[in-house]
Amino acid sequence: MKILVLNGPNLDLLGKREPDIYGHATLNEMMTAVEERAAGLGVEVICEQSNDEGALVTRIGHCSGEVDGIVINPAAYTHTSVALRDAIKACGVPCVEVHLSNIQARESFRHESLTAGACVGQISGFGGMSYSLGLEAVVDYLRRKDTK
Repeated sequence: MKILVLNGPNLDLLGKREPDIYGHATLNEMMTAVEERAAGLGVEVICEQSNDEGALVTRIGHCSGEVDGIVINPAAYTHTSVALRDAIKACGVPCVEVHLSNIQARESFRHESLTAGACVGQISGFGGMSYSLGLEAVVDYLRRKDTK
């Protein structure tokens, strides 16, 4: 089983960017933890990041047949990108949306996720652990789906 872990804009700045909200860990450190958790689950992960909405849309659109599931942190595009939502819906690959912070406890414009409705679930508010929880969720979803 192969899972794409896709990160959106400004997540490459983790560790420096608003550490009071996002913590001090870098994206690379978080992705290393995800890779370690994936090994424990017996799955492979591909971890990528882009600040470009079009690159994220294209990556999602072309992942069918390459990966079995997606864990995505769309970051700011969560609240603005119909294109990401449409790509998630169109690709046919189960996706779990994750966020480091609790988006419901933040500014009101962050309360609505345009992408969550295209996903099988959403996890937010657990810092870097949100990624591991998202990975576990999509793997569990896929394994349950395979037994039906």
